[in-house]
Amino acid sequence: MPVLTDANPSLIERLLDALNIAGPAKTASSIIIALGVILICGFLMTRLTKLLRLPNATAYIVTGILIGPSVINLIPQEFISRTDFISDIALVFIAFTAGEFFKFKEIKSSIGKVLIITIIEAIASFALVFILCAFVFRLPIPLSLLLAALSSATAPTSTIMTIKQTKSKGHYVNMLLQVIVVDSIISLLLYTISISICVGMGNGGSLSFAEVAWPIAKMLICLVIGVVFGFALRFLISSKRTTDNRLIIVIAVLLLFCGICSLFGQSPLLGGVAIGLVYTNMSKGEEKIFAQINYFIPPIMLVFFVRGGMNLDFSNFGKSSTLTVAPLIVIVLGFLVARFIGKFGGCFLGSLATRQPKETRNYLGLGLIPQASVAIALATLGARALTTHGMEEEATLVMTVILASSIIFEIIGPACAKLGLYLTKSYGHDDINDAAPQSVVQNKVVNDEGSSKEIDLLAAQIKHLSEEIPPIGVEEANEQAFTEAAEEYENETFNRNHRGFLNRK
Repeated sequence: MPVLTDANPSLIERLLDALNIAGPAKTASSIIIALGVILICGFLMTRLTKLLRLPNATAYIVTGILIGPSVINLIPQEFISRTDFISDIALVFIAFTAGEFFKFKEIKSSIGKVLIITIIEAIASFALVFILCAFVFRLPIPLSLLLAALSSATAPTSTIMTIKQTKSKGHYVNMLLQVIVVDSIISLLLYTISISICVGMGNGGSLSFAEVAWPIAKMLICLVIGVVFGFALRFLISSKRTTDNRLIIVIAVLLLFCGICSLFGQSPLLGGVAIGLVYTNMSKGEEKIFAQINYFIPPIMLVFFVRGGMNLDFSNFGKSSTLTVAPLIVIVLGFLVARFIGKFGGCFLGSLATRQPKETRNYLGLGLIPQASVAIALATLGARALTTHGMEEEATLVMTVILASSIIFEIIGPACAKLGLYLTKSYGHDDINDAAPQSVVQNKVVNDEGSSKEIDLLAAQIKHLSEEIPPIGVEEANEQAFTEAAEEYENETFNRNHRGFLNRK
């Protein structure tokens, strides 16, 4: 990873030196000021990217590049080096929220098909990127394995946000969400194996079975711990807890789990998914905590992406590397094309093998194009491990390729996901005939004269629409979850009085 020396102090450090601030006061002030600057700059950049209809993740990465060492050099290197734990925290929150979409009662009939599709698409992108890096760009085999493993990762955040914004539903959406969750698990497994091989064989070393098996064993241990934490979270968050206390408990549990994973030197991704999955399937309708978490984590994600962008040095693109025969810019472009073909083609083949509907088969891969969050977090963890073992050049190459490709994938990814939703007609219902559940439409009760009972169908339609359309004057579910802690008493009092009035009526 690029390292900035004290010979080139940042603008914040120069400002503090001009004010004659030194010692511990300088360290604390520089870090706090850096956090404020990062949040403000990230927010301002989203105002620009919003006009261009680009996702916030793109704005944050670009902000990191601009205020980082390679351009303005605004943020102290001490902040960058001391906040590498942000990647772990961001990853555990991403993983936890992804677990929300993995409900057993909804996936038990399709889990086999989801596994087949995900394995095929993950292996397809892995194989194409590995072949390109190892045999075309002549990168070392261990490093090619690591880049190939990172190519299999899909960012759930962008696709999930697109689905929520378009209020999309249906078979395509359900399949896409399930594939994304399983894809994160498979990519973590591939990453764990690849980074073990890369570190073990780095600098001319040899590789033993134990060096690969032990990291996998630690990953499984963290998975078991995550399951235990999921059960603990369910029992800690009861209906008697206030909203703010629920949020405190879930954040405490996730941070504690993240710290345990750090002790093992493992990514919290798989265990974080396990915590969210267990809680989702045991919560019995009390999933509002996910909406609260979605309002809590934006500042964390902003700092995470901005900090990642700070590690991208454009000057590396024109440099030659002893690791490859190709410039980095060529490797980035090749990585983009190979990953796109692997994801899209793998989903097509997997859907064909599992006999998915035509729309799902043709367009499922479009929803897996976004890359940023999980890939950047894993790349950061990998770069940290490589740097620890004296492989700085390899770490720089990995971070440069992943960050550069993530910017491009975050530009085209949401557009691809939205296109897939549009082509599969998954957008919110436009026709009242589509408002009733398919089970009602397909199982119309026919009377003696042979005509369907339209009243039953109309009642189902009205019930479904009443669930979809929020009451007038009420905030959206996610926003209500954010403000609920401050208004809990008033809301409970209003609901109790209102309910009594309705019962009298």
